[in-house]
This record gives sequence, C-alpha cells and structure tokens, in this order.
Amino acid sequence: MINNLPRSRGSVRSHGRNLLVFGVVGAFVAAGLVALAGTASAATTLGASAAERGRYFGTAVAANRLNESDYVNTLNAEFNSVTPENEMKWDALEPSQGSFNFGNADRITSHAQSRGMRIRGHTLVWHSQLPGWVSGLGTTQLRSAMNNHITTVMRHWQGRIHSWDVVNEAFQDGGSGARRSSPFQDRLGNGFIEEAFRTARAADPTAKLCYNDYNTDGANAKSNAVFAMVQDFRNRGVPIDCVGFQSHFNAQSPVPSDYRQNLQRFANLGVDVQITELDIEGSGTSQANNYRTVVDACLAVSRCTGITVWGVTDKYSWRSGGTPLLFDGNYNKKAAYNSVLTALGGTPGGGGGGGGGGGGCTVSYTETQRWGDRFNGQVTVRAGSSAINGWTTTVTVTPPQQVSATWNGSPSWDTSGNVMTMRPNGNGNLAAGASTTFGFTVMANGTWSAPTLGSCTAS
Repeated sequence: MINNLPRSRGSVRSHGRNLLVFGVVGAFVAAGLVALAGTASAATTLGASAAERGRYFGTAVAANRLNESDYVNTLNAEFNSVTPENEMKWDALEPSQGSFNFGNADRITSHAQSRGMRIRGHTLVWHSQLPGWVSGLGTTQLRSAMNNHITTVMRHWQGRIHSWDVVNEAFQDGGSGARRSSPFQDRLGNGFIEEAFRTARAADPTAKLCYNDYNTDGANAKSNAVFAMVQDFRNRGVPIDCVGFQSHFNAQSPVPSDYRQNLQRFANLGVDVQITELDIEGSGTSQANNYRTVVDACLAVSRCTGITVWGVTDKYSWRSGGTPLLFDGNYNKKAAYNSVLTALGGTPGGGGGGGGGGGGCTVSYTETQRWGDRFNGQVTVRAGSSAINGWTTTVTVTPPQQVSATWNGSPSWDTSGNVMTMRPNGNGNLAAGASTTFGFTVMANGTWSAPTLGSCTAS
C-alpha cells in the first residue's frame, strides 16, 4: 500500500406478501414460473458496468472527504467497492498497544454498507505507517502483538470485509527477489507471512486473504519471488486466496507488455488476482489508452475479480501533479473515464459525477433480517431533484450466494445468475425526492457479504 508521501514506484420464508420465488438451479420450472431472461442494457457507470462483467470497480476513500458533497456524490454514483486509504493501517487503528480506535474506518465501512458496496481491508501487516511502539518490541512480544492486531481488527469487521490485504509489500525492489527489512522480517523471519495468513484465516474464515505489492505487474525478480511464495503456500495449504497488484504507472514505469500474462500466471496458481491501487499518470488519449490496456487485461483473466483506483479525484491523489485518476479536480469525467467505461461495456454519457445525478435517482441498501442460512435485504430507490417515471438498478451477490425470492420489483438475471437487474413492478413514477423500496432473500451458503448495488438509472 501507499502512504501519503511520494516514493519511487516504478433464503425462503413467508414474508406475508406476494413473493416471486427464484430457484436459481431449476426451481423456475418446478414452481411453474417464467423467468425474465436476458442481461441488463448497457450500464452507464463504472461500478454497474463492472458488475455486469462479474467484477467490482472500486476506489480508495478518505474518511475526512465524506463531508464533501461532490466527493460523496461521485463515490456513490460510480463505485461499488471501497478501500480505506489510511484508516485501517496499524498506526490509525492501534496507536497505543492494545488500544484500538476504529472510528474513522467505521465511518467508511458504514457508508459503504449503506450503499451495498464491497469493502477491501487495507492493511494488516506492513512495514510502513507503524506506531513507534511496535519497533521497540522483542521477538516474542512482536509475534504476540502482530497476531493480536490481526485478530482484533478482523473480528471487529468479521463478515463485512470482502478481501483483506493481510501482508503488504514484504519484498525488496531490484533484482534480488529478497525479503524487505522490517521489524517483522528482521525479528520473526520468513515465517511471519505464513503466520499472518494462518492467523487471519482463524480470525475471519469468510474473508478473502490477499498478498499485496507494487512493481510486480510484469515478470521480474520481485514478481517471481512473490510467485514462488504464493506457489509454495498453495502447495502446502497455507490459506491465501488472492494477490493484489498495485499498478501505479507513469512514463518511467509504464504498463508492462506482459501485464495480462503476468496476471494469468498468478491466477493459474488457483488464486484470484485483484488490481488494488490503480493510477496512471498522464492525460488525454495516452492516459485513456493505458487505462484501457489495464481494464482489458483484467477482463481477459477470469480470476481477475476487480479493479480499485487509488482515489476519486485528481486533486486528492497522492501524486496529484501527475493527474492520474479518472475524474479531474472538479469531478469532471476525463477521457480515461470514458475509455474505462467503454472497456467495461458501459455507455459513456450517463449519470455520475459531482452533481449527484440531478433529476436522476440514487439507491441504498439495508439488511433487514437474518437467519441461520439466509438474510433479507432491502433497496431504497430515491428520485433526485426532478420527478422520474421509471428506474433500473442492479444487485450483485457473491457466489455461492443465491437470491431465492424478491418482492416489489420486476427482476431479470445475467447468465451467471449472480447479477439481478431490478425494475419497477408496475408504475415506476416517483416525484422529486420521493422513494420506493424493493426486497429480496439471499441464501448465504456460508458467505455473508452484503450484495453490491449498481448505480440507479432513471427514465
């Protein structure tokens, strides 16, 4: 992960209402129901477009920006996953040993959950942004502190975090492929990474556990060393589910020609790959083409499950001088935005951006009930500043979850059965500022992640 300083980077129950029950493994026929087939029409935002491709499109979020309306409107309209930028790092969460402060991170996670967004946890064990007390510990005390930090933090958000960067940037740059010097490496040795992953699995068995690093985007000494570690972990049953590629690019460190092939070789090990911190310095067509290359690479690798750009707007980027993001300092969509949206199969020119959609609509998610094997969710659809006469949104569940019932809406499904497009069940008129709701039951099948909402499209 990066810090704020620049550095060199190269279920079915009776609901007492009329339910439309969907058995996604053939119960349509058994129940004598006719499914609404087909996929949704082309989406108009990043998150919705990615969801229709079975992926997420997220951004890094800073808690202190959630008071800014343009920031929040853009976040809500365009993204379906968030990563706290600094609020889950060790110095923020445990500034004094055994004393935890979850306030700022909770603010981000609560906002994300209210919108049905996925959440990536970043990061549990990293050599940087450590409070001073960590470096003063001896070997036994450090091991205990590391495992206690992982366990306490993960259990605080258990079942709510989709993926965790368990260990971050543990390898050196350059041609050696060696481990980076850090309190963990220097006192606990090479085994600290394995221990961290095993502790993380015990703390939250449902979360995806990732190793995350930079300058590993193509085949080189560093990425080869990470590959060997992941291969060894998979061979020995060490719990690792995904590898994160930070993918910070500029003219001196461009998108490597073997980027897609490199993602694929890691995926071939049986792990997911995620692009976790994407930003590309530049402007205009060149920047747009580079973003398109990265998105196309992810789409070409079936186990590339999502992309996170490192920030919403250029003005708050950690390298703002390079204007590396998809929205400029005034929250205008850049050429790179249109390039990404088109690559994802979306249609440029739709909702989103700083204005919050004006006469459009917004959606938010709430879990309303939970049982031992299922939960009910409710989505609120709200019109913007003008009346609307129809709306569409998507709900994406995480496999092996299955939607078994819906009410107050008319659904259709994509071919995977994971993405539900919901439209009004009859009159879709909403006055300016008015709202309506629809609901659904999700069979958890052991996975309790909140569904992801796409943006709302008004008509």
